[in-house]
Amino acid sequence: MALQRILGMLWHRKWLLVSSALVLCGLIALFLRWLLGPEVVVYPAVRTDMVRTVVASGHVETPFRVEIGSQITGTVAEVLVDEGQSVVRGQALIVIDPRELQAAVQQAEGAMAQSEARIRQLQELTLPSAMETLKEARANLVNAKAAYDRAAQLVKTGYGTRAALDDATRNLDVAQTQVRSAELAVFTAGPSGSDYVMAQTQLSQAQANLANAHARLDYATILAPRDGVLIARNVERGVVAQPGRALLVLAPAGDTQLVLQIDEKNLGLLKLGQNALASAEAYPDQTFPAVLNYINPSIDITRASVTVKLLAPNPPAYLRQDMTVSVDIEVERHSDTLSLPARTVHDATSATPWVLVLRHGRPQVQPVRIGLRAAQQVEILDGVSAGDTVVPVAAGVRAGQRIRPITP
Repeated sequence: MALQRILGMLWHRKWLLVSSALVLCGLIALFLRWLLGPEVVVYPAVRTDMVRTVVASGHVETPFRVEIGSQITGTVAEVLVDEGQSVVRGQALIVIDPRELQAAVQQAEGAMAQSEARIRQLQELTLPSAMETLKEARANLVNAKAAYDRAAQLVKTGYGTRAALDDATRNLDVAQTQVRSAELAVFTAGPSGSDYVMAQTQLSQAQANLANAHARLDYATILAPRDGVLIARNVERGVVAQPGRALLVLAPAGDTQLVLQIDEKNLGLLKLGQNALASAEAYPDQTFPAVLNYINPSIDITRASVTVKLLAPNPPAYLRQDMTVSVDIEVERHSDTLSLPARTVHDATSATPWVLVLRHGRPQVQPVRIGLRAAQQVEILDGVSAGDTVVPVAAGVRAGQRIRPITP
């Protein structure tokens, strides 16, 4: 009966007993926590490669762009390419209405044919005719000279009259004049003569006009000056093309460069030839190498930045002109050096940085000397050794406090 009464009393006070048991468990847990210390994530000092980078964003562009225009004025008859299309050197891009230019070629061909005919006329007709005339004139001169000699002899002997001698003299003078005229005609029609030189000059001018007409006709078809990708198209069929107006913009194939704006405070860290890793914002998981090859000598005062360019020797196929990229430029590297997470170093920017090193289950203050600082790591030059574990700043523990270390 007594046992039953005791059990009944316990049953009626069951909630009180449960609450007391819970309180007791809590007190025991607190006691154990005080005795053993709180659980704290600790980090080991490890040897690794430390890399300091300068991070910036920019865009993709070729080292230069080619603006393609027309060298003549004319109406665009056909546009054979689209924006974004890859083209090869010599490929036809735009055709300008060639009818007027074709007519000019035909006119120049007619003028050249006329000049060639004039040359042939001098060679085949004028010069041979002048040479025959010269032969005849020389023969007449011989006869006139003989007649003059006979008349002069007769006058000397008294058998001839003065009138006959005068006629013979006049005929001799006429024959001599005819010979000189014939010789001049032969020389003029010959290769060194004025008629031939003038005809040859006219032929050369006609040839030049024909070449110019053919060149202008060739200009009616605008060709790609080199391999590349068309990144802009400012022309449609029916538009009047004029010299000096860009119709297409070509990004030449080959080298691709990344243009970045770097904060001027990082200018002292940059050097030509530094390596970098880049990624396009459209493909953040795919990186490709680049090399710093240009640093602008001037500063953009409005943005307090400096323009730099990096060469991507093997750009991925997905890169497009003006695509946004993010670049990590490697400005300093220390190989196989001791490092700790930056979150474990107290007063890292002061002259006396320190860490809490775990020794015998309790953190101890340990001054350190730090070197290179990367994004999440700090190089430790002195103060801790490889394998030492340190407590992060955010753990909120005190030096000498017992803790239960756990690894992340």
